[in-house]
Amino acid sequence: MLLQRLDRYILKSAMIATVVLLIGLTSVIWVTQALREVDLITGKGQTVVIFFTVTLLSLPALLAGIAPVALFMATLYTLNRLNGDSELIVMNAAGVAPRRIARPFIVLTIAVSLFVGWMSLSVMPAGFRMLRDLITLIRADFVANVVKEGQFVSLDSGITFHYRERSGDALLGIFMQDRRDPNQPSIYIAERGRTAEVEGSSFLMLEKGTIQRETKNTDTTSIISFERYALNLSALSGDPTGGPGEGDGDKVVYKPRERSTWQLLNQDPNEQYYKFQEGRFRAELHNRLSAALYPMAFMLIAFACIGEARTTRQGRAFAIQAAILIVAATRIGAYMAWTASVRSPFAAALLYILPVVAIILATAVILYGQRLRPFLSRAIAPLAAPFSGLASRLRRA
Repeated sequence: MLLQRLDRYILKSAMIATVVLLIGLTSVIWVTQALREVDLITGKGQTVVIFFTVTLLSLPALLAGIAPVALFMATLYTLNRLNGDSELIVMNAAGVAPRRIARPFIVLTIAVSLFVGWMSLSVMPAGFRMLRDLITLIRADFVANVVKEGQFVSLDSGITFHYRERSGDALLGIFMQDRRDPNQPSIYIAERGRTAEVEGSSFLMLEKGTIQRETKNTDTTSIISFERYALNLSALSGDPTGGPGEGDGDKVVYKPRERSTWQLLNQDPNEQYYKFQEGRFRAELHNRLSAALYPMAFMLIAFACIGEARTTRQGRAFAIQAAILIVAATRIGAYMAWTASVRSPFAAALLYILPVVAIILATAVILYGQRLRPFLSRAIAPLAAPFSGLASRLRRA
């Protein structure tokens, strides 16, 4: 009964710290991202509801990325507070082993891992897909109702739009320049055009015009004349390789991050866009599948470093610095592996190897800490020395 009360006490403290840190960190980063979208109101004439919808759709990605870090910080805070109040010392004196104290943290970590897995595998891709569709509708509304006659305005990075005058619901004298791909800029010129919604995709229906495409690599220019041309506004998403058939009336091609995990697992190998971006599909899939491993790795690293009672402030400070250093190295290594996995299948395996190795080593330290900790302290001391010097200078200041 006493141990069950102890579990509930530690679990409650760690859970409250995790939730507070998760909400706080997510709010700060979300506000900074939301400020970047203010142009939706000031420049694209959208409502506050659309503004908050666009910014909130990015929250699942933020939560999935911040939750492991929040759990790590909460573990450090909880264990440091228990040690500072001498509660860890009392527990150890009462015969409660560190591995026994880890049980409520493991329960919390399993919950966080399930949350991160749910966000990464299901909610996050759905949010990106909804964001893509909403941005398409915003762009179509912007072209049809917000852009003023005679103005040159930017739809997205590298895309400039202009029309001479409006006649009813038609735009006359249309000019659009697409320079997203610097090696193949395109210019669209049409006598008239209007926006239309076809099967959930927004199009700019152009009439009597030309398309001028310049290929910088071969120093050639091609000019195509048309009577009617359907320019898919969904394809103008800041990615010049938005998919095959851009502007020809095909359905919009979603990027890897906008596709469901089931679609990535059952990808058609004959799809043209997949052949062109196979590495990005691989990196996205393995990044999602490995995401749930990092909460467990980060929590165990924190517990391995400061899970035992320490009687000196200097010892606790060194252990916390070591934990932060190891987690930072693991997170940076995972990011580098995710970037490299676009080109290398082996790098994709590192996304799993890094957290699994961290879990194994941290578990070994927790179970056999008395034997391993002296060797680890000597190995980490040179790396943590700069942080210790900085902390000392800050205290003196």
